[in-house]
Amino acid sequence: MLREGCYDRAMVHSEAGDFTKFSELIRDIRIALLTTVDGEGRFHTRPVQTLEFEGNEVLWFFTDRGSPKADEVRRDVRVSLGYADPSKHTYVAVSGTGTVIQDAAKARELWTIEQRAYYPDGPQDSRLALLRVQIERAEYWIAPGRVSYLLAAARAALTGVPVAVIGANRKLD
Repeated sequence: MLREGCYDRAMVHSEAGDFTKFSELIRDIRIALLTTVDGEGRFHTRPVQTLEFEGNEVLWFFTDRGSPKADEVRRDVRVSLGYADPSKHTYVAVSGTGTVIQDAAKARELWTIEQRAYYPDGPQDSRLALLRVQIERAEYWIAPGRVSYLLAAARAALTGVPVAVIGANRKLD
């Protein structure tokens, strides 16, 4: 269920448009920081390019099938993705289950010429694998500009009550 955090800490049920906004943010930002758990139980984070957001439930990425990322996901399927566009004050957090798969048809479907830098043999490159992330939880924030923060700071100083969220915050469980 999606919820909205507001200035007065009220929680409001979201509408179908929230799912649309969620997918738009991911499609617009495209580059995420993917966090996996390494063999020693430590977090390992690196940038990845989102290739597709399928049905509000699945994110697709390319990876080298022999990479530490692929090995980590095979060992521990828990993953987290963070998207940020500070210039637009938008942020997205996703957690879910990762799976490394070989699927030549899906690789061809997702292929773009810029991927050739990593996989010179194209979508049939023997190192190319897909990382499929099944979304379990997600949240996004859309913050207003600096003036809104200054007004909220003044309000908090006058009332002694801190602000919960400035702008919009939606959660998907």
